[in-house]
Amino acid sequence: MTSSGRDCPHLPPCPGCPRFGDTTVAPDALGKLRVLADINGLDRPLTVTADGFGSRRRVRLMVRGRAASPKVGIFQTGTHKIVDIPRCGIHHPRVNEAAAALKHAIHATGAAPYADVPHRGLVRALQAVVWRADETVQTVIVTNSETPAPAAGLLDAFAAEFGPRLHSLFWNGQPERSNTILGPHWQRIHGPEAGTDRVPGATVFYPPGAFGQANPVIADKLIEQIHAWIPETANVAEFYAGVGAIGLGLLARGNRVVFNEIGEGSLKGLELGLAALPEPVSARARVVAGSASAALSVMDGADAVIVDPPRRGLDAQLRARLADHPPALLVYASCGLDSFIADTDALLMAGKLRLSALQGYGFFPFTGHVETLACFERGSA
Repeated sequence: MTSSGRDCPHLPPCPGCPRFGDTTVAPDALGKLRVLADINGLDRPLTVTADGFGSRRRVRLMVRGRAASPKVGIFQTGTHKIVDIPRCGIHHPRVNEAAAALKHAIHATGAAPYADVPHRGLVRALQAVVWRADETVQTVIVTNSETPAPAAGLLDAFAAEFGPRLHSLFWNGQPERSNTILGPHWQRIHGPEAGTDRVPGATVFYPPGAFGQANPVIADKLIEQIHAWIPETANVAEFYAGVGAIGLGLLARGNRVVFNEIGEGSLKGLELGLAALPEPVSARARVVAGSASAALSVMDGADAVIVDPPRRGLDAQLRARLADHPPALLVYASCGLDSFIADTDALLMAGKLRLSALQGYGFFPFTGHVETLACFERGSA
């Protein structure tokens, strides 16, 4: 149950791991899942967890402090005060190395870290993704500027410092006074336009602006379960499809899949993933870009629907369509437990779907967060 053999040098004040060392699903979250299972006549939900140390391969870290002593880390709860976390045991070691290289580059070039209140300074954030194939790192340096010109020396210094560990380097401009980390301006500085990862059944491509899971080992287990639930002969509609981490593997085994996605970076990754497939396989795919609420026709003719919405849950129009005209099978992957419970209540209220399976996944060990995977079947509850 507990893996507390390592001490964290950043606790307190770091708020990132309130249950440090405990690999089980948080009791509050597990209690909500069990209540939902009991109400629907299911056994206690299966939970999937793993040792969290070194597990986080995708992070966004904020940059604050002074050029002489920069800090790279996360905000303390409810503040914009940075906790510097150079030896985070949850991060993959290469993430910590990338943060250290950025600190060295800031110090060497005198680039000023960002300050929130006066909206001054240059260096705002670092995004780092460690690829499983070769342990190199896709990096994004976010600056308070509309072009990369003010950061040219910093970018060169970082690339030189990080050396062969660098997969790619991108500049992102976020010049607005905003809590949104990534801005609208992009430029590739070094390396490929996307990183790749092997997931069950497929190779997927991740441009730096695309969504990806921080814990790919747990993500693989969730994808494998979804594939096990989807019949091999089913026509599939996938909403909030991202780069295709779920659906590309279904194509490879013979399913027809219609993908819906709105994010520009994710659509580019999906395009690259489809282009990498043999033509007879990619021919079984169709992509409908745009919001889920504007793409309800994606469900037409689908035997199975997969939804993997953002934390706020399903678009209202899609939820209503699923409740009133459900497919034979609905698979729901959720990163927001409370919104998932609200969506489940709405989906079941019409009496045309029943909840047939429920599982919890610990993507963020040592926290109170749980991601949920559920299977609904058409028919009376």
